[in-house]
Amino acid sequence: MKRLNIFIVFMLMATTITSAQQVINLWPNGAPNSNGDDSDKAELTVLLPDAKKATGRAIVCCPGGAYSHLAMQHEGTDWQWFFNNQGIALFVLKYRMPRGNYHVPISDAEEAIRLVRRNAKEWNINPNDVGIMGFSAGGHLASTIATHSKGEVKPDFQILFYPVITMVSGFTHKGSHDNFLGKDLSKKEQKRLEQEFSNDMQVTRATPRAFIALSDDDHGVLPSNGVNYYVECFRHDVPASLHVYPTGGHGWGYRESFPYHMEMLLELKAWLTTF
Repeated sequence: MKRLNIFIVFMLMATTITSAQQVINLWPNGAPNSNGDDSDKAELTVLLPDAKKATGRAIVCCPGGAYSHLAMQHEGTDWQWFFNNQGIALFVLKYRMPRGNYHVPISDAEEAIRLVRRNAKEWNINPNDVGIMGFSAGGHLASTIATHSKGEVKPDFQILFYPVITMVSGFTHKGSHDNFLGKDLSKKEQKRLEQEFSNDMQVTRATPRAFIALSDDDHGVLPSNGVNYYVECFRHDVPASLHVYPTGGHGWGYRESFPYHMEMLLELKAWLTTF
């Protein structure tokens, strides 16, 4: 009965999405940095709510895929309905794979935020209400931007689903670690970069507020990643909300097969109304 009531609530919220999907080349004049693959292009899919419903809030979404590929649908464009019906603009980032050059996806994510703010007037966006969202390795990218980036590319809030947070051996996701940092580092350089990009170690009082969701039985990315990030947010007085679901494993995104899909949507919607 509880799940039926939740389903009815979402059906009553539903409206027809009429916004056109626009895909923008993120670097029309050539991308900075290189992963050695000129065919790998960074793009931004623009999904705007009806102008009459627009609240000014925007989210740049970073799908996951272990920094080797991207789950563009269930961790990207499938979220359009949820956000657009709340008047929130969604921008799904197809970032380039690092292939050992971590500057590549970071520069893409920062440029995406820069582009959104640059077009704020045209897209009915408040440049001071632009967040970043990420899943798995995309959660690592999102939390990297949230903890490292400054000025015009610093997000105002972050939403992280079963994120890779740490780069420390034994707790990190090895594929994401190797693809992001590279495999041929000296021990000294590897240790330095692992600390720099273990984002739980980079939380400060200036880190933007966070929503973190994951499953207790996630064997792909250890739950300690997201939990430790929450603990550091708490220690540094950063407003944060942690949601650990009993089951679901890894990689559920917007899939309705996730046992707590409706509950998760309601909790995220509630969190978005708190600021």
